[in-house]
Amino acid sequence: MKKLTKEQQAELERQISLYQNGVVETIPENELRDKVARSIQTGKPLKIKLGLDPTAPDVHLGHTVVLNKLKQFQENGHIIQLIIGDFTGKIGDPTGKSTVRKQLTDEDVKVNAQTYFEQFGHVLDMEKVELFYNSEWLTPLNLEDVIRLSSSITVARLIERNDFSNRIATGKPISLHEFFYPLMQGYDSVALESDIELGGTDQHFNVLMGRQLQEHYVKEKQVVMLLPLLEGLDGVDKMSKSKHNYIGIDEPPNEIFGKTMSIPNELIVKYFNLVTDLPLEEKQKISAGLTDGTLHPRDAKVRLARTIVSMFHGEEAAAAAVRHFQTVFQKGALPEDIPSVEWEGAKEVAIIELLVGLGMQSSKSEARRMIKNGGIRIDGEKVLDTDLVVPIKDSMIVQVGKRKFVRVKV
Repeated sequence: MKKLTKEQQAELERQISLYQNGVVETIPENELRDKVARSIQTGKPLKIKLGLDPTAPDVHLGHTVVLNKLKQFQENGHIIQLIIGDFTGKIGDPTGKSTVRKQLTDEDVKVNAQTYFEQFGHVLDMEKVELFYNSEWLTPLNLEDVIRLSSSITVARLIERNDFSNRIATGKPISLHEFFYPLMQGYDSVALESDIELGGTDQHFNVLMGRQLQEHYVKEKQVVMLLPLLEGLDGVDKMSKSKHNYIGIDEPPNEIFGKTMSIPNELIVKYFNLVTDLPLEEKQKISAGLTDGTLHPRDAKVRLARTIVSMFHGEEAAAAAVRHFQTVFQKGALPEDIPSVEWEGAKEVAIIELLVGLGMQSSKSEARRMIKNGGIRIDGEKVLDTDLVVPIKDSMIVQVGKRKFVRVKV
């Protein structure tokens, strides 16, 4: 490769600085530089791979960490290869699982994938994304092909995975088909001749498999970039709907804003870096301000919440969410747009039945837990008795947590 011109070298440094921001590990870094430099010289875009098994239909901020990194590559003219694992999804990724994962049906894959396409469009220009289903190249493989593929890795290498070794140590079964999951995912990179693959740190084994298989099939090896897992609202566990610590990108603006304002202060910079589309220089300025005390964490959170809402709902909705938050939380007033719900039940009802009946809690156990945590108010008065019987009055205000309000109509 010829030596880069001064302008090309500057562009290389700009791109590398952008791509490496927020990344936990790049394997190997020198090959990333070489690939980007070659792309700058030749004008040929790199192929950036992200594989997805559509196991759930809802996309939350945790998913956008890798999407935002893809966006950075896309905005610099590189090709995004988005792979829907309709074949591998029916095997089930064993990563982090202590039992055999439930296999998806064709209908599951179809419904979940369509939701992904719609929600990913909030971050990526989907018209410029190359979409693939890995059944295109995995279904035609015959037994000889599969045996050749399986010869590329030893059983000892496979059981190095913590999830497999832990299950062996505790006597839990591993089905043979689970061993093939990382091989199938790695073969995706062979089929598409990907230059770079992105994944979370929990995908370390799987994404490195693509690099190993490309070498086995005498292809140029991809670079692997591992991104951190985003902690949820509790600041402890990985963001997950099952943990109830998530921010969904399709949630209402006020809900996104309020949830973002509740994150622990120590996560502010991480959320700015991994979730927002602000320029790198702006993120660095915010980090420096929080470090030297010139930027108050509350003000930084307002900027963060407004930025996130704007990304998914637009600036007008973001401005309205700021006003709503200031009215309800900082001034202690009721919001102006409280939804009304018609109550057709008894004139007196147990508080738990009322919360579930109004659709403000999904179950009696959840309602009971919210009461015990002090999260229920009726007409501004906190409810602490789980056995309270509530007389129903017209226009009474029922509040759950800090953001849910309902006006009862009779």
